[in-house]
Amino acid sequence: QVQLVESGGGLVQPGGSLRLSCAASEFALGYYAIGWFRQAPGKGREGLAIISTNDGNTYYADSVKGRFAISRDIAKNTVYLEMNNLKPEDTAVYYCAAGVGGLGPSEYPVWGQGTQVTVSS
Repeated sequence: QVQLVESGGGLVQPGGSLRLSCAASEFALGYYAIGWFRQAPGKGREGLAIISTNDGNTYYADSVKGRFAISRDIAKNTVYLEMNNLKPEDTAVYYCAAGVGGLGPSEYPVWGQGTQVTVSS
């Protein structure tokens, strides 16, 4: 059974915006947090932002603070990542994951399949 499904990736020009969506199952939402991560070619997986499934508190990596925003729609069981002022170095596969919190990928046992974001002119 698929627990997390990402969508919304694509090709965008530098300075542009995208909104990623993560549709979560009830099982995934039983974890403490839903997080967004990314992995660029040849690099490790990087934690970007997390949101608590209990109270909606959020936390961001310094690398995206002020440009990216994580939010949730409880009625739709969906978590979003709004990305603004995108840069070529933001090009990566973006994943959402369910876990115990923090920005470390090892704390998240449930992962989506990922969605590609390419920032290029």
